Amino acid sequence: MSDKYQGFTKTPVGKILVKNLGLPAPAKLERYRDGAPLVDGTVLVGGRGRLAESLSGMLDTLGIASTPVKPEEGKLKGLVFDATGLTSSADLVALRDFFTPVLRSLESCPRVVVLGTPPEQLKGSERIAQRALEGFTRSLGKEIGKGGTVQLVYVADGAEHAVTSTLGFLLSPKSAYVSGQVVRIGAHTGGPVAKAEVGEVADPAKPLTGKVALVTGASRGIGEQIARVLHRDGATVLGVDVPQAASELQALMKELGGDWLTLDITGKDAPQRIAHHVKTQHGGVDVVVHNAGITRDKKLANMDEARWDSVIAVNLSAPELITRELLEQGAVNPFGSIIGVASIAGIAGNVGQTNYAASKAGVIGFVDAFADELDAGITINAVAPGFIITQMTAAVPFATREVGQRLNAMSQGGLPVDVAEAVAWYADPRSSLVNGNVVRVCGQMMLGA
Repeated sequence: MSDKYQGFTKTPVGKILVKNLGLPAPAKLERYRDGAPLVDGTVLVGGRGRLAESLSGMLDTLGIASTPVKPEEGKLKGLVFDATGLTSSADLVALRDFFTPVLRSLESCPRVVVLGTPPEQLKGSERIAQRALEGFTRSLGKEIGKGGTVQLVYVADGAEHAVTSTLGFLLSPKSAYVSGQVVRIGAHTGGPVAKAEVGEVADPAKPLTGKVALVTGASRGIGEQIARVLHRDGATVLGVDVPQAASELQALMKELGGDWLTLDITGKDAPQRIAHHVKTQHGGVDVVVHNAGITRDKKLANMDEARWDSVIAVNLSAPELITRELLEQGAVNPFGSIIGVASIAGIAGNVGQTNYAASKAGVIGFVDAFADELDAGITINAVAPGFIITQMTAAVPFATREVGQRLNAMSQGGLPVDVAEAVAWYADPRSSLVNGNVVRVCGQMMLGA
């Protein structure tokens, strides 16, 4: 489904109306193409702190060109600033000193990353300064324009060696529709961080080679794209969907060389059946993506029991029960990754979706509850999509759909692949200290925190 408004803004008449009426002018977002370099251009690095000296080396391992000095000529594709050394409010001027002179030197679809220390691990003036970084990055994300993104990555003391996969994701077109987000690395480890806790990959282009990934609701839409991206990254995909979607699911899994299982995930024996299949057919699973979800919208005054119960059962109860069964059966391999799909509705709420919003906020609680309980290096995180262009959103009335697409810093809807790329970042073995996060894939929606 194409964005007709975006196409209109590129016409001669559209350009005039955009300029004179101050209408949104969405930029064409760059998205990752298989085999392309992570960053097509140069990244300027700077700052002062415990990560500053190693930044260039990290980017070099990703094949990303970097420089500590602004080039006299040419444009920059990205900016990375180490703010871990800012220990007081007076030190925050370093942000202005670094960014202001170079913002006009950015190419289209630039990427900006600020690195800090989790405030909850600090005290006094340093805690204050580090918390201030959130307001700075979120505001810059709404200013940067040109399809650009801005993120804040809090790196716990001792987790400096675990930043590479996150930098690769956030500096590349894989994060095209992710902006204004706060990521924590090493904040939920249950103890001191060890280098052995970070996974290694033989082929950075296919980090999931030899891994098994289970994806629920995999036959179409966002689930299909998650399956495709995980397969692209080397995983063997086990797709799960309802019996009514069997033909679509089987066709997709045959195309990807994967496996499939058809069942109702809310069935009483579904968790046991899934765990049994995973253990007997694959010897365990490395990535679990709870993507399956439904909507049954009505205002609460008109909400019947069936609508409420079905949404809670599919979107929230099933992921929890399946996860617990997989863990109890030892079916999740060490350093595995569990990923939930929440929603911006679970953060900001939505009219007529009390059941859906409750279920998706519950997914965030699901992450919070498990993050500090998991062992063997297993992580749990979630994505929270905003307005993603799918068959479901295509059925939304035109006016409502247009408003939904424009209420974000990028003035456009996202694509299913945008959600899939965030899932693949979580699943990367090198992201094994990325735990307990909920990252919105919403183009920095104006609603919600």
